[in-house]
Amino acid sequence: MNFDVIIIGAGAAGMMCAAQAGLRGRKVLLIEHVAKLGERIRISGGGRCNFTNCEVGAQNFLSQNPHFCRSALARFSQRDFIALVERHRITYHEREHGQLFCDDSAKQIIDMLKKECDQAQVQWAMPCQVTRVEQGAEDSRFRIHTTQGEFDCQSLVIACGGLAAPKIGATPFGYRIAEQFHLPVIPPKPALVPLALAPEILVPLQALAGVSIDSLTRVGSGKQSFRENMLITHRGLSGPAILQISSYWQMQEYRAQDKKQPIEINLLPGIDCAAWLAEHRHAKTLLANLLAEKLPRRFAHEWCALFAWNKPLAECSKREIDAIAHALQGWPLMPAGTLGYDKAEVTLGGVDTRALSSKTMEAEAVPGLFFIGEVVDVTGWLGGYNFQWAWSSGWVAGQTV
Repeated sequence: MNFDVIIIGAGAAGMMCAAQAGLRGRKVLLIEHVAKLGERIRISGGGRCNFTNCEVGAQNFLSQNPHFCRSALARFSQRDFIALVERHRITYHEREHGQLFCDDSAKQIIDMLKKECDQAQVQWAMPCQVTRVEQGAEDSRFRIHTTQGEFDCQSLVIACGGLAAPKIGATPFGYRIAEQFHLPVIPPKPALVPLALAPEILVPLQALAGVSIDSLTRVGSGKQSFRENMLITHRGLSGPAILQISSYWQMQEYRAQDKKQPIEINLLPGIDCAAWLAEHRHAKTLLANLLAEKLPRRFAHEWCALFAWNKPLAECSKREIDAIAHALQGWPLMPAGTLGYDKAEVTLGGVDTRALSSKTMEAEAVPGLFFIGEVVDVTGWLGGYNFQWAWSSGWVAGQTV
C-alpha cells in the first residue's frame, strides 16, 4: 500500500502524468472514482476527440496569472503530443482553425493513454472513492483513505478536473484539497458555455431557434474577438462564437472594480456596414428584405422587428441609418447568465497558479503536492487547447513526482 506517487483522477492529465512518472521508474497508483475510464475524452469532439491544435500559445488561455502556462506548453508542446499519437498509429485530420481530430474514435486516445500507463506499470484503483487525505507531520508523506483501503505516497497529484459536466462525475474535490492545504482558489465558473438571455430579448428571438449566423463576438470594447457561427436557441445563444466569448464575459466577475459589459455581436463581419447601407440609401425595399441578402431571411425580419426598423431604407433618416450600421456591427446583448456546468465544456478559475511552480506544477508551500489539468486556474479556448493543457501540465508534473 506504499507508493512513490498517487494520482487522483484518471482523466487526460492524470493518465499522462501517471505514464510519465511510471516510465521514470516511480511506483504509481492512479485512483479514479467513476467506473468508466476517460469519459470526458470519449464524448469530446462529437466522439472523435479534438485532442490538440496546430497552433498553441499562452494567448489561447485565460488565467489570473496569464504567463503561468508558458513553461509547460513549451516543454511538452502540441507537436510532442502529435508525435505520440502518430507513434500509436492513430490517424487524424485537421479542421478549421487548426483543430485536430481522430479520424476514427476518441476511444483511440483513451486506449493510447491506458497502454502508456500499462507499459509504465501503473497500478489502478477504479472505481474508488477518496474519503480523506492526510499528511504526516514528521515524514511529510501523504495518506489517502479510500473505499479500497489506505495508501501512502511521497508525491500526491490532484488531477480530478473542475465542475463542468457533473453528469459524468465532475466534483469540487480538487478545490477542497487545495483549501485543506491552505492554497488559494480562484472561484470557479462555467466556461465555454451557452449564454442565457433575459425574457424581453429572448421571446422575440425564440421563433429563430436553430438559426445559425456567421458572426464576430467580443465583450464590450475588448480586444479579443472570435469569428465563428452563433446559434440561436430556445434559452439564449450558443455556437462556437458564443462559447468562445463566454469565458471572457465570465472573467469580468473577477474584476470587481469594472462594471460588467455586454457582449457585442457583429452580424456582418468583413463588411463595412456604413458603406454598404450608403450604397442602398435610396432602396425602396424594406430594410429587412435588404438585410436578407446578407443574413438568414427569418433572422433579418425578426431582428428588424426587435428595433422597430420596419420601413424601407429610403425612408430612414441619416441618424437612423447610422444607428442601423452601428447595431449591425456591434449589437449589444447583456446575458442574463450562463446555462451552467451541465452545458459547460470546461471550468474557469481553480487552484491559484501563483501558489504553484510553473515548471513542475508543485505547490510552493506544500512540497510533494501537485495540481494539474482543469483543476488549475488555466482555461483554454475551444478547439483542442484544454486537452493540450492537460497533456502539458500532466507531462511536466510526471517529470518531477
